[in-house]
Amino acid sequence: MSTLLTRLDELRDKAFGELKNLTSATDLEAFRVKYLGRKGAITGVLRELGSIEPEQRANVGAEANKLKNELTSAFEKHQESLKSKSIPDSKVDLTLPGRSRFLGKKHPISRTIDDIIDIFYSLGFSVAEGPDVETEWYNFDALNTPDDHPARDLADTFYIKDNILLRTHTSPVQIRTMENNKPPVRIIAPGRCYRKDTPDASHAPNFFQTEGLYVDKDVTFSDLKGVINIFARRLFGPEIKVRFRPHFFPFTEPSAEYDFSCLICKGDGCRACKHTGWVEISGAGMVDPAVFEAVGYDPEKYTGYAFGMGVDRITMLRYGIADIRYLYDNDLRVLRGI
Repeated sequence: MSTLLTRLDELRDKAFGELKNLTSATDLEAFRVKYLGRKGAITGVLRELGSIEPEQRANVGAEANKLKNELTSAFEKHQESLKSKSIPDSKVDLTLPGRSRFLGKKHPISRTIDDIIDIFYSLGFSVAEGPDVETEWYNFDALNTPDDHPARDLADTFYIKDNILLRTHTSPVQIRTMENNKPPVRIIAPGRCYRKDTPDASHAPNFFQTEGLYVDKDVTFSDLKGVINIFARRLFGPEIKVRFRPHFFPFTEPSAEYDFSCLICKGDGCRACKHTGWVEISGAGMVDPAVFEAVGYDPEKYTGYAFGMGVDRITMLRYGIADIRYLYDNDLRVLRGI
């Protein structure tokens, strides 16, 4: 932990030293990407949380988020300061009509993914990524999915050739992570997924998921429920309700599906929740021992839980969107109001 905290201190000194010397919009953008971007220096430190002891991750994550907030605030102030100095007063004609410019912002799904990552960072999780194009081994076989499972049909999955396909979930990232890391493992895997779903108010053939995995000694189903409940309340507030329903997944046992109460209709029923008052988020459960055996973990020694969540549906709940297709139609009349 001391190494990561030292790096954060060094980043703070270096970043604030560079910021005060920036004099152009180009330099500002390069600075933002270097330190505050999705692949910037601060995020780079957060991605290494998995390499330190679990009890130390929360402290490092908190310090990293504190630095990010401080640097973002200083960056925005410096940016405004440069803007005010760039207009020579002698050449400004205040009688001319103003020129409006369209101000862009992040897509609602991107904003939701960023917030999900921030919440799980604070809980000691790190982010793992993997390819969109996968093999059957990582997408199905290693996840204990039998050859005759319906998800493997051509009618459900986009196959490129033979055993090469577009991933149907981000669970393959869990397999790749466990293959290359010994327990404890605590990661989330956000990313794009693909299924041959017929588009409707709550389904799309292209969608986003965030899956989570925690493997260690003595991990229980109660730990899983606690994490999901904490996440839901931090993202939506104390009024959100969570329910778990028994289900079956080949890669978890026992398995469950979990739902969030519909914030669009407040439980009265609407298209988004199929008039039930609940929105299905995804599945969860304890990792099946067969999955541990596939990656070389001892199922007698370790236990773990896995969960998933549909980012699109969570975005719909957050912003009161009744139809998932609105997120992909690129209709600015909708997106500007979110």
